[in-house]
Amino acid sequence: MHIDKELDARGLNCPLPILKAKKALADMSSGQLLKVIATDAGANRDFQAFAKQTGNTLVSQETVGAEHITVLQRR
Repeated sequence: MHIDKELDARGLNCPLPILKAKKALADMSSGQLLKVIATDAGANRDFQAFAKQTGNTLVSQETVGAEHITVLQRR
């Protein structure tokens, strides 16, 4: 999978990872992929809701240790 942009949101609490992802996606072209690495416990749930609300595609989510890794595709 080719990631176009990576966002490090480690140490940030809700809603900052979402806000930073929203800003990053705004600067991207349709179809590009954004990888977000967050440590906020609610990050997976938050990004699922964010994708539904914004129309961006939730490509994948995984948790590795304390890190929640989400890949979103720009609508």
